[in-house]
Amino acid sequence: MQTKYSKIIEVVKSRILDGTYTPHKKIGSESMFMKEFGVSRHTVRIAIGDLVKDGWLYRSQGSGTYCADRTIEKLTVNSPKNIAIITTYISDYIFPLIIRGAEPYLAQKGYQVSLYSTNNNVETEKKVLESILSLGVDAAIIEPTKSARSNPNINYYFSLERANIPYVMINAFYDELDPLCLILDDEKGGYLQTEHLIKQGHTDILGFFKTDDRQGAKRKKGYIKAHRAHQLPISPDNIIDYDSEEKKDKPKAELERILKDGTRKPTGLVAYNDQLVVDLLDVLRSHELSVPDDLSIVGFDDSNLATATEVKLTTIQHPKLEMGERAAEMIIQLIENQRLPQPEPIESIIYEPKLVERQSTKEVR
Repeated sequence: MQTKYSKIIEVVKSRILDGTYTPHKKIGSESMFMKEFGVSRHTVRIAIGDLVKDGWLYRSQGSGTYCADRTIEKLTVNSPKNIAIITTYISDYIFPLIIRGAEPYLAQKGYQVSLYSTNNNVETEKKVLESILSLGVDAAIIEPTKSARSNPNINYYFSLERANIPYVMINAFYDELDPLCLILDDEKGGYLQTEHLIKQGHTDILGFFKTDDRQGAKRKKGYIKAHRAHQLPISPDNIIDYDSEEKKDKPKAELERILKDGTRKPTGLVAYNDQLVVDLLDVLRSHELSVPDDLSIVGFDDSNLATATEVKLTTIQHPKLEMGERAAEMIIQLIENQRLPQPEPIESIIYEPKLVERQSTKEVR
């Protein structure tokens, strides 16, 4: 159980890291902390004293307690060169390949790599950002969390900027920040997925999209644009949205519901990614339906899963290794630019999606 003393420590550190308390600005009085946390003056003094001792705060005689400038500490401490890589997931799907693309180049440049996973959870992202701001890193490669939604952790990114810690974003980005990024044109990818089925004669096409991430929202937009471009009406019932917490259950439950509806018989399906296709195949097997004879499916990412099942999946190619390599090169260039009187210009990269055709789709007569 967290003590009141440790709660004060945690909250003050968090306020420093998210920019609520800025360097050389006075923090609240002892009385204010006593009222906020319901503690004695003695408890407040011990907590503040430890924060002063650890370099988070400093006291000015007769004036009060102030937030310390931790960027000065970073410049004077001879710490190992370290770059943080933050992804939504580390150990599965396409993420190990992105990391594998980045690590060799960073190691060649003499940098250690610290890996973090947010599990696409904003509270976990907050803790990760607090950790890298506390420990100090030279730079960060970041996959944003729930990138299609307003993010409560934006202030931590401002803190990275104040601390002169450069970062680039991969796969998606936060609109509020407009950062350097490396992304796939997900809207065009969703368009290509859908258009491929339309050109094969499919008119009743399901679309499954994880819409708390920017990638899913953009792929859904591409799905809609393809229908409009080919003057094909869209049934609202054919679009299934879900978020990260629902990804294991909702898509399968929705497909189950559609298959049990005797009035509907879709012939095509566009999936948010290949991982989702593997889950949906279980539902199709339980109904003794086959791909592509009963349902044509197009995945996304061209992951290892695309060729791991009994059906070799038509899918959209994702530049996994190359994205990791280029992100590493870009972040090193940003670090080196800090030492130059005239920094070299760096631009974001948008990769063109390509359709990889295999055996999971067929023409409808």
